[in-house]
Amino acid sequence: MSNKLISSNRAAFFNYFIQESLEVGIVLVGTEVKSIREGKVNLKDSYCVIERGELFLMNMHISPYSHGNQFNHDPRRERKLLAKRREINRLAAKINEKGLELIPTKVYLKQGRIKIEVALAKGKKLYDKRDTLKERSGKREIERALKGN
Repeated sequence: MSNKLISSNRAAFFNYFIQESLEVGIVLVGTEVKSIREGKVNLKDSYCVIERGELFLMNMHISPYSHGNQFNHDPRRERKLLAKRREINRLAAKINEKGLELIPTKVYLKQGRIKIEVALAKGKKLYDKRDTLKERSGKREIERALKGN
């Protein structure tokens, strides 16, 4: 059971503290599926909202399929995410209670189906981001030193 990573939201890991994640399905049209399989998807600036007890993915860009002609889709349309009612209610309670956000972190193929990993996240302050950069550069220097020997 291997998962093929298609796209990752690297900015999310820099801008947010990821607290917990959830795998959800997504409702797509045919040309979107073909375009995602080609890797033409961008999660930057995308987010999730809960409306009327349903989970929606906003602002995810899926490039139009090269051979789609008149059947192509709107690149930034609102897409419904598939999760169990119990999970959606639990996420909604946490978002309202703690001031957390729902952001997509990964798009991948699992057994031929496109899945999205959605994470509960808390925004980082500027000094948290500086600490992350400092920590990352320290790790990089240590790896260079070890590699040089």
